[in-house]
Amino acid sequence: MTKRLQGRSTLVSGGADGCGAAAARLFAREGARVAIVDRQRDKGEALAEAIRAEGGEAIFAEADVSRREAVDAAVAKAAAAFGPPVALFNHAGSIVVKPFLETTDEDYDWLMDVNVRSMFLMTRAVLPGMIAAGGGAIVCTSSISAVAATPAEVLYDLTKGAVHMFARAIGVEFRDRNIRCNAVCPGFIATSHGHREVEQLTRYGVDASEAAIAAGQGRMCRPEEVASAALFLLSDEASFVNGAHLFVDNGFTAI
Repeated sequence: MTKRLQGRSTLVSGGADGCGAAAARLFAREGARVAIVDRQRDKGEALAEAIRAEGGEAIFAEADVSRREAVDAAVAKAAAAFGPPVALFNHAGSIVVKPFLETTDEDYDWLMDVNVRSMFLMTRAVLPGMIAAGGGAIVCTSSISAVAATPAEVLYDLTKGAVHMFARAIGVEFRDRNIRCNAVCPGFIATSHGHREVEQLTRYGVDASEAAIAAGQGRMCRPEEVASAALFLLSDEASFVNGAHLFVDNGFTAI
């Protein structure tokens, strides 16, 4: 390992499972002092303990990242342990798979809270500390769904389109304060979230078969591949990459 995040206070939202957990492990191996923020207490605490057992630095902060008080408390806990976060992986998110005319106001409100409001709150909470520290880097998890629509995923596509532009706009506004913000945009991922998406799409008659995914992106993306892309964007290797969308989809959106 090259220790690309050596000593940096780093926060991962949605970090207890899936790509977030893969990122927390990778960042710790690269020298980051990792605060894992998630609602899943058992998984989050177990992951933090596992990272510490491997010689890394990690804590867990339980929080619903769509709620301001919880976000502020989690960021404060991270800052107390490791100093104000100067690297943020805004990964928390979920999905609604349902024909559009069957979606409800509650579906809309919930998914916008989880996928968009969470990034707004988390980013706003960490920026003052980043500015005071002289700079930092933020990565937001968007998706191929920001640019490639899928039947039965209108609400999901909408939220990821918002995340796409959020990352770009933050990058532009805070560039002069030495803060970069980019988005990582995965295709179908081999996580519990990804497998659930495939199952639900299939239920509604959308072809998300192994053959269809193979035709679109060759195979399911591995969580570690998303984590590696996020690591690059957070590291100094991406020092002149700002407001960008890095697709981790093996050509899905290039076809």
